[in-house]
Amino acid sequence: MPDDTNDPREANEDQAKAAESAKAETQDMSDDAGLEVGADLETLLAENADMRDKLLRTMADMENLRRRTEREKADTARYAISNFARDVLTIGDNLKRVIEHVPADAAAQDPALKSFLEGVELTERELLNMMERHASPASSPSGQRFDPNSQQAMYEVPNTDVPEGTVVEVMQAGYMIGDRCLRPALVAVSKGGAKPAPQAKPGNGFGPGGPANDDFPAGGD
Repeated sequence: MPDDTNDPREANEDQAKAAESAKAETQDMSDDAGLEVGADLETLLAENADMRDKLLRTMADMENLRRRTEREKADTARYAISNFARDVLTIGDNLKRVIEHVPADAAAQDPALKSFLEGVELTERELLNMMERHASPASSPSGQRFDPNSQQAMYEVPNTDVPEGTVVEVMQAGYMIGDRCLRPALVAVSKGGAKPAPQAKPGNGFGPGGPANDDFPAGGD
């Protein structure tokens, strides 16, 4: 009669193999899951860094826009009157020409003309006073080097007593609004003189713009 009873050792071996197989499958699944989680984490970190970079750039752009808008607003408020101020200066120039073209003896002999001239002079002064509340007359450039940014040369005058390019006559004063030239001064500049000396530039003390040699202590024992 055949023996149907299973060998306990074989059963134990089968169970051990099944357990090892299940453990291996579980380990493989854990490894795969770990790899997926790691990849997802790297992706999230990269996306987070990219979003943070975009946010910082956007904030910087907004700050630059705010500053530029404030600067443009301030410039608009300061320089909006420029065109009107130029027209007012033209009127003032015309009033000055009227005053200069009336002979002094003629005004002294004609009371009506004298009164008219006084009215024109008063109007010119009031006009210039109003202008100076919004714009400032540039300092007289006479005797200084010609500056094309704030002056307009009308003609040259032969003069060997001053360096070439020196302003020797001012026909019309210039005006400034803030740091901008509202109207350039009309000037005459010299020619034929010595070449102007180069302007000193900031240095480290050993070149142009630095202290002279006698500023250093002399050597000795």
